[in-house]
Amino acid sequence: MERETLFIAFSTQKGGVGKTAFTVLLSSYMHYLDGKSIAVIDCDFPQHSIMEMRKRDSELVFSDPFYKRMAFNQFKEIKKKAYPVIASNPIDAIEDAEKLIAGSAEKIDIIFFDLPGTMNSKGVVKTLREMDFIFAPISADRLVLASTLSFASSLNENLITVGKSSIKGLYLLWTMVDAREKTPLYDAYTDAIDELGLSILNTRIPDTKRFRREMDETHRPFFRSTVFPPDKQLIKGCYIEELVAEIYQIINV
Repeated sequence: MERETLFIAFSTQKGGVGKTAFTVLLSSYMHYLDGKSIAVIDCDFPQHSIMEMRKRDSELVFSDPFYKRMAFNQFKEIKKKAYPVIASNPIDAIEDAEKLIAGSAEKIDIIFFDLPGTMNSKGVVKTLREMDFIFAPISADRLVLASTLSFASSLNENLITVGKSSIKGLYLLWTMVDAREKTPLYDAYTDAIDELGLSILNTRIPDTKRFRREMDETHRPFFRSTVFPPDKQLIKGCYIEELVAEIYQIINV
């Protein structure tokens, strides 16, 4: 029987290209703005970055009247609590996800998995092979390109094409795109990626500092939060809406 909940991971072998940031951004966008039922399994052991972010966000909501009022108004409007974030590890991630599904009062549409940035971590391959879709952020940096293409090609050759996984699709995603870079450069890279038999999303995410903005005591607009969606003004020009729409089309949600 096919699982109703989709398992999705932003995964790469190179740090600093946004796998955790995209996991949080899309989870919050889909859950709070689009009405999807989302959960996150944070198996990036031992740092558990998303779990730590949830703790910081929750503390601000409980202690700061500004955020407390925001949370009240949000719940009043969308009738949804914050999505669950479960601290796990690559070995137990799938089992923890199945427990979460079994214990949920409502159907969970998507569970995002945040995995360590290396295939050498025990259990990573075991968890990746259970994903329905994998999105690998990539930038126009030779080291990042080489590492990510090696990672994607390995998954494609050893798991996907030989039918040894649940993976329905593996897609690269251009991120940290420098507006000063010429478009033909990315087109040339994309052609090379096509020749490797890999797929890449049409949406390209620009390099912008606004992705780093989290909730803080200044109450300025923020982009990353596990309890609120990204600020609508900050979303403009970041192509997050286009990215979500393209992913929905791929995963058929």
